[in-house]
Amino acid sequence: MRAAFLVKYGASQSAFEVRETEKPSPSPDQVLIKVEAFGLNFADVMARLGLYKAAPPLPAILGYDVVGHVESCGSKISDLQVGDRVVAFTRFGGYAEYALAEKEMAQKVPDAMPAGEVVALATQYSTAYFLVHTMANIQEGDRVLIHAAAGGVGTALTQMALLKNCMVFGTCSSPEKMEYLKNNGVHHPINYVAGDFEKKISSINKGAGLDVVFDPVGGTSTRKGFRLLGAGGRLLTYGVSSMNKNTSFLGKLKVLFQFGIYHPIQFLGASKGIIGVNMLKVGEERPEKVASAMKAVIDLVDKGRLKPFVGGEFGVEQLGEAHQFLESRKSKGKIVVKW
Repeated sequence: MRAAFLVKYGASQSAFEVRETEKPSPSPDQVLIKVEAFGLNFADVMARLGLYKAAPPLPAILGYDVVGHVESCGSKISDLQVGDRVVAFTRFGGYAEYALAEKEMAQKVPDAMPAGEVVALATQYSTAYFLVHTMANIQEGDRVLIHAAAGGVGTALTQMALLKNCMVFGTCSSPEKMEYLKNNGVHHPINYVAGDFEKKISSINKGAGLDVVFDPVGGTSTRKGFRLLGAGGRLLTYGVSSMNKNTSFLGKLKVLFQFGIYHPIQFLGASKGIIGVNMLKVGEERPEKVASAMKAVIDLVDKGRLKPFVGGEFGVEQLGEAHQFLESRKSKGKIVVKW
């Protein structure tokens, strides 16, 4: 089979090579999927830059989400069969013509659902569902801030918060994305490049605190978000995208200090807190929770209550270009790569 290997860290155009490699065989608890398309996530960019510790050593096959048809099943698989179309959350290995997934991580999807929309469900929409319903437990009418609201997870978080009738604040980096946020239902789109989001939100809320902040950016974004929380508020951090522009040792150190220093007594006194989420870790230790989230979002999309947005489709020979587009922060929604 062919697979796109990460062969060196750095610039996207020279980081990948498509090579022939051996087709994997499923263990008793796995399915082998003939991949129709795979998705990109910002964690892929961090891995390409050598900033993601969980990534396998070079040469590596990245990739967390795929859509395709079941090619073969392990002996302990009973709810899937050869030929089923599935979306799967993979622990790397997704940038290939064939990929393995654990039995809980592969879920059936309708044949008519577009590949780009399907591939958004494994990582972005399942992450958003887990954040919203399990970790944040948002309530009707909550005031919610979503950073990187034009991205794949941000798009999903916005739609899920609107289903709960929340007041949604969303940050982005351009006038074009401001329009995207408005079209996705964000009540208060904020261009953080044009002004300080903390001051803007404080002014709109007239000093009232936020209930939930979703933050994949890190650094000063986290510190400001924590200050914006009111009593009972919670900040969920699920990425450090600000690190990709600070790849040197001193740059990384700077970002870490920008987060701020916290103590449990501080959380207790203000009755607010910070929660970290790593979906790879959740998938390793509690795969049933990821499976539950995947089933829920597939059902919600199938019923028309959620609608993934595909912000770019590329061929595998354009993988470097796709990475560059995602890293540029000009992309919106889900970026998908097709074989």
